[in-house]
Amino acid sequence: MVSVRTQSKRVCVIGAGPSGLVAARELSKEGHSAVVLEQTHDVGGQWLYDPNVEVEDPLGRNTFLKVHSSIYNSLRLTSPREIMGFTDFPFLVKKGRDMRRFPGHKELFLYLKDFCEWFGLREMIRFNTRVEYVGLLDSEAIGKDLRWVVRSKEKKTEKVVEEVFDAVVVATGHYSQPRLPSIKGMDAWKRKQMHSHIYRVAEPFHNEVVVVVGNSLSGQDISIELVEVAKEVYLSSKSLNISEGLSKILSKHDTLHLRPQIESLHEDGRVLFVDGTWVIADTIIYCTGYSYTFPFLDTKGIVAVDDDRVGPLYEHTFPPSLAPSLSFMGIPRKIIGFPFFESQAIWIAQLLSGKRTLPSWDEMMQSIKDFYHSRDLAGVPKHYTHDIAEFEYCDRYGDHVEFPHLEEWRKQLCVSALVNADVNLETYRDSWDNDHDLLQEALQSPHFTQLGTEAFTL
Repeated sequence: MVSVRTQSKRVCVIGAGPSGLVAARELSKEGHSAVVLEQTHDVGGQWLYDPNVEVEDPLGRNTFLKVHSSIYNSLRLTSPREIMGFTDFPFLVKKGRDMRRFPGHKELFLYLKDFCEWFGLREMIRFNTRVEYVGLLDSEAIGKDLRWVVRSKEKKTEKVVEEVFDAVVVATGHYSQPRLPSIKGMDAWKRKQMHSHIYRVAEPFHNEVVVVVGNSLSGQDISIELVEVAKEVYLSSKSLNISEGLSKILSKHDTLHLRPQIESLHEDGRVLFVDGTWVIADTIIYCTGYSYTFPFLDTKGIVAVDDDRVGPLYEHTFPPSLAPSLSFMGIPRKIIGFPFFESQAIWIAQLLSGKRTLPSWDEMMQSIKDFYHSRDLAGVPKHYTHDIAEFEYCDRYGDHVEFPHLEEWRKQLCVSALVNADVNLETYRDSWDNDHDLLQEALQSPHFTQLGTEAFTL
């Protein structure tokens, strides 16, 4: 629903990663006063590489993590750069930088810095500022005009600031808090255990026997990297039905072995697998994914995380009892992220200005209930609630604010990369002959020609 009434709100955005930056931009465009609180020294969120992991608990068991980024040094994008950019700021190749279609992580960080400079967002951001508490100013006011107390601490001076905002946008990402398996003997195992959250380079594992738990993209990437320096690498996977691409890599390396799940860990260093085989390992690296966590947020139980289901959230964004004054960005996974974040930011900004309105509380709760029911019927485990993997959902979401649908070339290039990675895991980032025609279509589209090349000589 669209209304002509507009209001300007003071809004706190938590996090200066991709979703937080585009939120700040859209809030500003809509006439709001946005303040972005960012715990690190620069923009980028997950894409701000942090090599200083010694300060972090190896399994990430602290409530407030000291290290936010989980990026390892060799990481390259798994999607081609053409599909990654915001709709009005394409992720162009720049001379003197990483010009590959699937560049390293630093190139995406530099793109986000360029985005920040181009739209003048830096002046809205307070760096080195960690949010410690967000709560309702008046918990009796639920259903009326809500306001929020935000308490933050400046890292260097340790000065604590308490402020009141009309609205809060949580844009803290979901690739930081390690999700760990429960394995018999895990607590008693005396050798090195760590989550991939703090993996950065392969060298410390020279001549070691390493067990990598989890056949995820990061698990595969890290295993392939470790095989060059480790004595033996054992990749423990829930399923032994693996892709053609991984099969090719296993056949190339005598020291890389596929194993099923771990049955138990033993104090003498043994790692026993469910098929009865075992190995004495020096290190176990858990590439077992991440959990949603909001340790600063006090909603009096209205919003909770239950086995990685953040809820209740209407359209993965709005808690019905607290919306639109509280919203969450970047919760969905398995989507083309940047355009989706942009559509989220526009919807949030327009709801706060009064230009648009949400459905009734009853309608939003029914929508959430129906969505959960559809996931249950499809046999989707609760912890995959926010895994979307559907272009049509992103298009329908954008319809709330008349946001343009994903271009056909963007969808096809995304699928092409996934298919190529499945078959050619080791080479898909550098060998993509089948993309040639789609690539030409993309580069000649309005998305890439809209501002002219001179616009990006920042």
